Amino acid sequence: MNNLLEKYKSFPVQVKASFWFLICAFLQKGISILTTPIFSRLLTTIEYGQYNVFNSWLGIATVFISLNLSWGVYTQGLVKYEEEKNVYTSSLEGLSTTLVFIWTLIYLISRNFWNNLLSLTTVQMLAMLIMIWTTAVINFWASEQRVVYKYKALVIITLAVTIVKPALGIFFVLHAEDKVTARILGIVLVEIIGYAGLYFAQMHRGKQFFNAKFWKYAIIYNLPLVPHYLAQTVLNSADRIMISNMIGDSEAGIYSLAYSLAGVMALFNSALMQTLNPWIYQKIKAKRIKDIELIAYISLILIAAVNLLLILLAPEAVSVFAPKAYHDAIWVIPPVAISVYFTYSYDLFAKFAFYYEKTNLIMMASMLGAVLNVILNLIFINLFGYKAAGYTTLACYMIYSIGHYIFMNKVCDVYCDGVRPYSTIKILTITFAFMTAGFILLFTYNYTLIRYGIIVATMVVSIIKRKKIMEVGKELISLKKG
Repeated sequence: MNNLLEKYKSFPVQVKASFWFLICAFLQKGISILTTPIFSRLLTTIEYGQYNVFNSWLGIATVFISLNLSWGVYTQGLVKYEEEKNVYTSSLEGLSTTLVFIWTLIYLISRNFWNNLLSLTTVQMLAMLIMIWTTAVINFWASEQRVVYKYKALVIITLAVTIVKPALGIFFVLHAEDKVTARILGIVLVEIIGYAGLYFAQMHRGKQFFNAKFWKYAIIYNLPLVPHYLAQTVLNSADRIMISNMIGDSEAGIYSLAYSLAGVMALFNSALMQTLNPWIYQKIKAKRIKDIELIAYISLILIAAVNLLLILLAPEAVSVFAPKAYHDAIWVIPPVAISVYFTYSYDLFAKFAFYYEKTNLIMMASMLGAVLNVILNLIFINLFGYKAAGYTTLACYMIYSIGHYIFMNKVCDVYCDGVRPYSTIKILTITFAFMTAGFILLFTYNYTLIRYGIIVATMVVSIIKRKKIMEVGKELISLKKG
């Protein structure tokens, strides 16, 4: 233990911060997952579907209303305007607040129109607008903390809020007739109390609500990326909204449970990509992009492995996290889990367009995937029911990833002296093997003995190969130090 503590103390602050940001992300998602069995039992499938449709609209509305100002443009600006970062921060907080205020006025002037369009109540709509503001506040503050590697306060505040949210939500749901609104208000109340102080602290340090230079910079930088952000949100959210409108809230609830369980695997995507991000950009900058190849293949195999594990254990996962009414969610998990693999591969490919600021290429690939998702959902949900949405999502993420792969090669042809980072044959081999295994496992759901035999075999192989697995993990972690 002492040796571990000494080793931890010897790490650079960047490594310590990255470690705690990662732990915080896992705990946040873990607490959310642990409370899923509670809420799936307190809410009917219809109520669970309505709550998740609200979250889907929240994601879409956030892009339109906030322009995602607390994302990349803010982090880049903190570096670009380092000497004026306090003013930059307060002015972007001011811009974000102004946008939310304007959209709130627009909503109040024609609230019946918006309520009918989104199938939400006035209380739910106002709660959504507040959540868009509080989310921007915590994102601004958290991004600032990450840039300067101040992780202690971030971990404490985010974990405190993460724990109190479901606790208060359970209390509200148990004592309310409108359980969906009660669940939403529990979140809003905690976020206002937890995050409002951060807003006033940043405004006090910067002392400028409006700054023409920074408002202009943020809007010009982020406005062209709105279609990309919106397309990503549509890919993540449109299926639940369309299932709710085309079939019913109950089916949307069952589908949402499957999506939530697959979302756990998406956490591995972000955790692994956070480790690889700076290293990949260093290699691109140094024009040593072939150094990325082997690590990329290893990371793709790791992402494939964890998603195969979820597919293998889907029946058990659904039975643990929800009552029998949600059982059919097992048939949605395999295509959605495979989609998670393609969201990771897209991120690997898009790095080059982001680095060389070819945002038009990013937007084109993203919009293609989103538009196609809506069209395919309209066709196949009508023909085959809500389960088809899992397969339309998979098809669109595949096309999304392929589009970014093609654009990556175009960027490399121009900016990397024609050197391409990955072998198409190797990428296809890993992908084909993963998808084949995933769909084979899907067909074992009706053959319990065969599936349990595969589970035992997987455990045995993992034990035998544990040293090799640990070596791969250490190799990936070591990239952060280098």
